[in-house]
Amino acid sequence: MNFNLNNKYALVCGSTAGIGKATALAFAAEGVQVTLIARNEDKLKATLSELPQQRAHDYIVADFSNPDDLKAKVSDYISKNHGFHILVNNTGGPKGGPVFSAEVDEFESAFTQHLKCNHVLVQTVVPFMKDENYGRIINVISTSVKQPLDGLGVSNTIRGAVANWSKTLANELGQFGITVNNVLPGATGTERLTQIIKNKSAKSGSTEEEAANAMKNAVPAKRFAKPEELADAITFLASERAAYINGINLPVDGGRTKSL
Repeated sequence: MNFNLNNKYALVCGSTAGIGKATALAFAAEGVQVTLIARNEDKLKATLSELPQQRAHDYIVADFSNPDDLKAKVSDYISKNHGFHILVNNTGGPKGGPVFSAEVDEFESAFTQHLKCNHVLVQTVVPFMKDENYGRIINVISTSVKQPLDGLGVSNTIRGAVANWSKTLANELGQFGITVNNVLPGATGTERLTQIIKNKSAKSGSTEEEAANAMKNAVPAKRFAKPEELADAITFLASERAAYINGINLPVDGGRTKSL
């Protein structure tokens, strides 16, 4: 299938590891010119060196705890370089724990890093998308928007807010050739999953291998996802082939989520 992504520009958040990095690599392989964005410049440089060099890929150093600074840096980049046809909003999830015991500032921090930063990035990139009559906004969130996950109280709360924000945007922007969709990863082989397994092991008294196997057994596919499998779904949604898919939540979870 030809995705027709040559000569497209993409901004990929959280692109130095996990799903973000896999997405950047997948985009570059399809001919997209990728701009990486994350807070660690050394990791950005390392990821940049791994991208196929047919196009002039680049990066922006920004911290998602500061929406104003993030918006200023991306706006400055656009003014000096180019806009973006594709935005992948992808930020590491909040720490785990019961929602009842969460501190108020945990919600505030997660709301800033996820919803506020997503929002300022959309406001910054959409004018170019409108001019091009082509835009793909893809938010990497969580299956918890369909089925809350035990022990991830703050994440469950904030992810739900992002999902509803996204659906509202899809309704508003669809007329301009811009789609807004959410990809919902299941348990995926990333650093965050490794930490979740360690926490489950410590709380249950089981070994990390036992904790991991219990999580795998909850998935019909009986395994964890590879980051590349999420990247494939994101690449499709970013393509011309997905032009009439708008405002959806797409689980990529091996069938773990019980609801439709």
